[in-house]
Amino acid sequence: MLVCSCNYITDQEIRQVITDLLDQDCWQLIVPAKVYHAMEKRGRCCGCFPNVVDIIIQTTEEYHARRHSTEDEIFDFMSRLKQFHEENRRADIERRQKSHRAA
Repeated sequence: MLVCSCNYITDQEIRQVITDLLDQDCWQLIVPAKVYHAMEKRGRCCGCFPNVVDIIIQTTEEYHARRHSTEDEIFDFMSRLKQFHEENRRADIERRQKSHRAA
């Protein structure tokens, strides 16, 4: 199935790249930009990104189901992901200037 009509990328190509990335590090955070970079493509209109996110989630879940990942590994990954999110949120707040606030 064609997922990205701008770059003519199919879901099978995306799934293969995701699997290759997971083979390198099965607990890395995979986002559409990383997938496109690995394929040496770039998002043009980016209308396909929501579908790519769905494919990433589905492929990652299937990968870990085949790998028989333990609950401890999944919990560790989720805590790392939460920490990453909080650090980036703090950085966003620090960059925000008072003069740009709505209230």
